[in-house]
Amino acid sequence: MPGILYLIPNTLGETQVADTDPLAHIIPQDVQNITARLDYFVAENAKTTRAFLKLIGTRNTLAKPIQEIRIAELNVNTEAKALPALLEPLLAGQDAGLISEAGVPAVADPGANLVRLAHARGIQVKPLVGPSSLLLAVMASGLSGQNFAFNGYLPIDAAARGKRIKQLEDRSRQEKQTQFFIETPYRNAGLLETLVNTCNPNTLISVATNLTLPSETIKTQTATRWKAELASGKTPDFHKKPTVFLLLADS
Repeated sequence: MPGILYLIPNTLGETQVADTDPLAHIIPQDVQNITARLDYFVAENAKTTRAFLKLIGTRNTLAKPIQEIRIAELNVNTEAKALPALLEPLLAGQDAGLISEAGVPAVADPGANLVRLAHARGIQVKPLVGPSSLLLAVMASGLSGQNFAFNGYLPIDAAARGKRIKQLEDRSRQEKQTQFFIETPYRNAGLLETLVNTCNPNTLISVATNLTLPSETIKTQTATRWKAELASGKTPDFHKKPTVFLLLADS
């Protein structure tokens, strides 16, 4: 029988090993137990995965010393032809964990391609509970949680970005649908400025930064109020910090 591919949630940012129980409010104990017994992982980033396993090891006994645990990388540069080899241990009966660099794997993450192949090869896929910055942002925004769409990254080109924002705002208005997206953290300020200058005055814009971390901030207000704050120099403290942006147009 093939092994099970566990989809293991990671933290959403740096957590200190020195904490008494660093994962207590982030990763359920059952998920920690499963993670601790695995000795093969497919990960977006081997370094961050080892750091995560070190956190797991503060309260759980790992299957092997961290340096002996096998970690195969799967990222945006991994070619499709390399995916079957990543599943060979599972086809031989070994359980494995798929881990993203942050949050849940296979959502806005290259791990989705491996999950699809696992289904095609008859491998059981088991998602585990943990933090998703996208869902947490929708929950905390106060915008529509009945109808929403994640749009990944917006275009970098200024004209194309503005055009895309107007398209999403129009769609939000027509379908009463929350639109949300992310940005490379050092471009957060530029994206917010484009949003407030492009959206209609009454469109609600929510900015959620460093979710689940001590420095977490979440704020929702109209484009007009955001624009006034930016004009007065009150830029959110989100430079180089993972942030989710959401909008909901007035009907």
